[in-house]
Amino acid sequence: MILKSTRKYISLLIVLLVSFSSCKKLDDVNPTDTIDPSKAFRNVKDLDLGLLGTYAYLDYSLIGSNAIVSDEITVPDENTVSNTEAYRWLYNSGSGSVTSAFNDYYIAIDRLNRVLAAIPAVEAVGADLTLKQRYQGELLALRAYCHLELLRAYASSYDNGALGVPYMKSSIISYPARDKFEAVIANIKADLIEAKDLIPASFNDRTRITRTAVAAIQARTALYERNWAEAVSYSTEVINAVPLASRTQFPQIWTDQSDAEVIWKLKRVGSDSRIGAFFFRETGGLVLYAPSFELINSFDQANDIRYSSYITYSPNRGAGKSAYLVKKYIGGDAAAPGRADVKLFRTAEMYLIRAEAEAELAPQAAGADLNTLRSARIQNYASETFAGKEALITAIYQERFKDLAFEGHRFFDLRRRKLPVERLPQDAVNAVGAVKLEPTQAQYAFPIPAREISVNRNMEQNPNY
Repeated sequence: MILKSTRKYISLLIVLLVSFSSCKKLDDVNPTDTIDPSKAFRNVKDLDLGLLGTYAYLDYSLIGSNAIVSDEITVPDENTVSNTEAYRWLYNSGSGSVTSAFNDYYIAIDRLNRVLAAIPAVEAVGADLTLKQRYQGELLALRAYCHLELLRAYASSYDNGALGVPYMKSSIISYPARDKFEAVIANIKADLIEAKDLIPASFNDRTRITRTAVAAIQARTALYERNWAEAVSYSTEVINAVPLASRTQFPQIWTDQSDAEVIWKLKRVGSDSRIGAFFFRETGGLVLYAPSFELINSFDQANDIRYSSYITYSPNRGAGKSAYLVKKYIGGDAAAPGRADVKLFRTAEMYLIRAEAEAELAPQAAGADLNTLRSARIQNYASETFAGKEALITAIYQERFKDLAFEGHRFFDLRRRKLPVERLPQDAVNAVGAVKLEPTQAQYAFPIPAREISVNRNMEQNPNY
């Protein structure tokens, strides 16, 4: 079954602040052990607290697992403490390194569905009515986003008829079967259309889902659906609203000094987990995952602002230690290195989505978008012409590799075109032969967690596991 929140709530305050807590399987659930949402959410402020409880639960697990299984990183010799199972493509349905996101996103979906269920009974007028509608829009958009991330990670493929994920619209206890890929896409699109009408155009908090953020989710959804016309339309909507960062602003995005071209981000404060700690550890100074030489060599290191923003070169770290470090998530607080805000959508992605869609529709326009993005990143860049669609697609993928590095896209990008994951020999020194992952191998799609398979009689595993 999809894991549920079942702990008994001691007080209304706990319900509203932490939303919903731990998960148990069906035979652990006492139907009287949960509180009626109509009693937990009695006014508009309560709805906001429940919504914030969902935002708070979102994390960066798919960013990490995506980097490990793709060609973005390499594992240096100094990493003797972190699980390299995923890096070596040895994961299975019991491997938390790639299955934890399945549980996490469904817990978030359960939280938001409980708040959505309470909304009709909450009375509101005037300004409160506007807020209530906005919160409903944010919740619907969050539901769509969470299911899209699950689909990217756990769909057997990105084709109509392929096994998708269960699209959960309520918190009822059930044994859902996997919806087909196209059914999940249709539900995502429906939730986003409804959400967009409910969120005011004037709302501009980038730590929450705005109307522009909804358009960005729509653009990413269209990319995976291969609905090229919608991909162009929605990405253009975002591009017109949020311009690319300048070369001066771009490094400041990653030190949280600027929100230039950031559409939606997860704010990290206080005791929040640090995304940078996934790549390096402050204690002991260990580099767990270093940028791959394939990525390093793809940059014009002297002129591309992305290289110096994403990667640190420290040749004096000592023998047996990586001279390279993922700098992208170091953050702006020296007292808390690695605690950077997690950027979920940026305008650069929208340019690349539009370029890829236009390559399928009108290659000349696609080349213009690619050149615009490169000009914003590379000093003295001279526009390039591309010899046909395939050359253009290859260039777009290379640009996605560079601009969206360590943001949770590379593995899924390769899967979209059914391309193998290939590593340079120097990037696979500690991979025990894991140099090429073919689309025919089981690990080309993440597995459904073993526990889910064991308790849900209707859940089907991905092929070859």
